Amino acid sequence: MSAEAATGMIELVDVSRRFSKPLDVAGKIARALGSKITEETVHAVDGVNLSIRQGEVVGLVGESGCGKSTLGRIVAGILPASGGSVRWRGQDRGALSGKAARDAALAVQMIFQDPFASLNPRMKVRDIVGEAPMVHGLVDRAQVDDYVSDVMRRVGLDPSYRARYPHQFSGGQRQRIGIARALAVKPEFIVCDEAVAALDVSIQAQVLNLFMDLRRDLNLTYLFISHDLGVVEHISDRVVIMYLGRVVEAAPTEALFGAPNHPYTRALLSAVPRLDQRKASFKPVEGEIPSPLNPPSGCHFHPRCAFATDRCRSERPALREIAPGRLSACHLNDM
Repeated sequence: MSAEAATGMIELVDVSRRFSKPLDVAGKIARALGSKITEETVHAVDGVNLSIRQGEVVGLVGESGCGKSTLGRIVAGILPASGGSVRWRGQDRGALSGKAARDAALAVQMIFQDPFASLNPRMKVRDIVGEAPMVHGLVDRAQVDDYVSDVMRRVGLDPSYRARYPHQFSGGQRQRIGIARALAVKPEFIVCDEAVAALDVSIQAQVLNLFMDLRRDLNLTYLFISHDLGVVEHISDRVVIMYLGRVVEAAPTEALFGAPNHPYTRALLSAVPRLDQRKASFKPVEGEIPSPLNPPSGCHFHPRCAFATDRCRSERPALREIAPGRLSACHLNDM
């Protein structure tokens, strides 16, 4: 095994992201007068370690507000990390400069959830897809129409539509335009943030099949963010579970769905209806997800966990290997 295959194509090392809301004038005056008011800080991503190997599809799952979209934007280079580092092929991406930094930026692209909001309504498809490769010197102006046509064919769009605007397409077609825009700069790694969530079920299947075809044909690597466990089970080689900014479990897809380890993962999977469990009663994960403004101490999941102990309330569990290829952050594994 090569060093790159062993270390991962992209590695996140203790990555955190905080969003702070500064005090307004009234708040500053109140603090000056002795009030204990402080800036509000959202702990969106909290010390995440993750490695994704070349050619792999990693599914990232969690409830709304758990930080998975923020983590995806950090991986894509759209948001900087507040702490920790992102490594691209073994090198700290933040330390790269010049051509190396540009190549690393182009190599990781992102496809967003809303295919309409992510496209400029005033730009034609030829410009949406062709602008970035032309700016970065991947194609010259004389060849851009042919280049855009080739990319559109690859994602299942008629090249004769390249002079149209986004509002003239259906939702599924707009998502294909977003995919074409990402592919146009010849990336190696794609972050898909709820990329099929806004589509009808039949269209979802078509787009998922397109992702798998592109993976095979272009040797792409994916971080596939979703709250739909059925979609993640279908497309992913490995699944990572997030809860309130932290990774709580990671395992090969078949192993995780067959025998989940972390209580949160078990609760998530027990809420998914299955055809082979028609008489089972399904219920959502009990309790409300805590606020990232004031996350619980110790294990973030302990207020909702039926197995929580005093140790869970006071000590953060480390994400560690519990079996070959399987990671879990739960004190129950020590018992």
